[in-house]
Amino acid sequence: MSVAAAPLTPARLWWHATRPATLAASVSPVLIGIGIAARAGEAHLAPSLGALGVAVALQVGVNYANDYSDHRRGADRTRVGPPRAASSGVVPPRAVLAAAVVAFAAAAVLGLWLAAITTWWLLAVGAGCILAAALYTGGPFPYGYHGYGEVAVFLFFGEVATCGTAFVEMRSIPLAAPLAAILPGALAAALLLINNIRDIKTDREAGKRTLAVALGAARARRLYLGLLALALAVPLILAIPAVTHAEVLLAWVVVPLLEGPVRKSGSQDPADLVSALKQTALVLLLSSSLLAVGIWMG
Repeated sequence: MSVAAAPLTPARLWWHATRPATLAASVSPVLIGIGIAARAGEAHLAPSLGALGVAVALQVGVNYANDYSDHRRGADRTRVGPPRAASSGVVPPRAVLAAAVVAFAAAAVLGLWLAAITTWWLLAVGAGCILAAALYTGGPFPYGYHGYGEVAVFLFFGEVATCGTAFVEMRSIPLAAPLAAILPGALAAALLLINNIRDIKTDREAGKRTLAVALGAARARRLYLGLLALALAVPLILAIPAVTHAEVLLAWVVVPLLEGPVRKSGSQDPADLVSALKQTALVLLLSSSLLAVGIWMG
């Protein structure tokens, strides 16, 4: 039975609204930041959990906000992927919006605590993250509808999350952090891109000019493959003795898992593209975890 054919219960719709396959994008950079801190002997449980909580809360918040915004703008009238809560007729749209606000508030509270134990300048970074999440599909110029979503994902779920985690642990950002951040950033952008490739037809009809819509399916797929290649180059860069050690090449264990999403990314079948999205998320989580372990071992 397909996901869309399952009974649209409130619990199921709320679960799908979190877009569980995408949560790897928030967890992965935090794991790498923790690995960097652990290598220096400066990883601590409380800041680690705080950074993870901020990242996940922001991810859930932006997913709920996107669910609500797509409903309000009529972008979910025809769906080829999992059902959406706000457009289901089962969950009130305002409840979805309220859930997004609660998630952002949770991120703000945790961020305030992290700033209190590190530096108050961290509040500016946190405010920027919440603002970027809220404006992704909201506000007068939803940048996710104008082709900038992948750039934002690369920055916030790559550089900002990885370096931010390392900073709250170590009070500094070593060179390995921005370099390692390229891996989760590139794969998170690839995750969003494959999702948008699936939705090209419906997004175009709804007036959403995502990067995939602007490029077209063929060129968007080439960019997707380029992002995968960029991510795979990161362990090689980090293996330079002046940065880390060869143990980071452990992340390449995921290479065989790329066969499925690479092949399916060229399909026009929405089911294949949904599968490619889930497989990309798995590669993101596993490669980031292995990279974190490799950095720690080094």
